[in-house]
Amino acid sequence: MALQWLILSYVVAAEVVIAVILTLPYPMLVKKRIVSLVSLILQPAASIVAFAGFQLLDLYWKNEHRLMCSSEVCTATERDRYEKSIYKAQRNVVLCAAGILLYWCIYRICKYNKDLEHLEELEKRCKAE
Repeated sequence: MALQWLILSYVVAAEVVIAVILTLPYPMLVKKRIVSLVSLILQPAASIVAFAGFQLLDLYWKNEHRLMCSSEVCTATERDRYEKSIYKAQRNVVLCAAGILLYWCIYRICKYNKDLEHLEELEKRCKAE
């Protein structure tokens, strides 16, 4: 069960690196190449949104069907195990939300840069006329 969270954490780490690379100031030619490369990667990487969404649904289902341990009958070990599972679930929800949010941010940064490039081309054409 931990493999999916390991994969998701690596994907989120890669998304962070890509977002940082996209937001660093580069010369215009390098920036265009980086944006075009990341844009090519974005479409196949859209599966992370579906994967993270499925994991969120799984976490929700497990939370709804989790055995509660809040009475006097529970031992200290059972209560600790329950609290640990709650903390892991909360961490995993944050990880899924970060994956979806970072994908959206990268998409918007690429779209913004492409729109900016298109407007610069229009400005050059208007100045040339």
